[in-house]
Amino acid sequence: MKYFIDTSAWIEYFKGSLAGEKVDKVLREDNEIFILSIIIGETISILKREGKNIETPYESMIKNTKIFDITPRIAKEAGILHAQKRINNSTISLADTLIICSAKSIEAKIITKDSHFKDIKETIML
Repeated sequence: MKYFIDTSAWIEYFKGSLAGEKVDKVLREDNEIFILSIIIGETISILKREGKNIETPYESMIKNTKIFDITPRIAKEAGILHAQKRINNSTISLADTLIICSAKSIEAKIITKDSHFKDIKETIML
């Protein structure tokens, strides 16, 4: 299967939590794991602010994933989705809508703990 692992799921994985064990299982199975560069940045930022090691998580994300390139079409779709959600008072970020539209473009599931994704059919909530 194809998966995008969101920042919140990576954080659980690096914490070694029960939710993180589910991420570990997906990583160990024969799956295609995708990531956006922004997810790497968000994850490193959170870990750094918590005073955690960042090199090992960085290497793990690079080693275990394929970096997904956002096309102009996906960026446009994400911008439209972001605007629609924000008009309806959602606090969803543009990064989150980029993940959603990227995942849909390759029929991938999104693994996350972020409630912004709960209504997206491609989502597997931790």
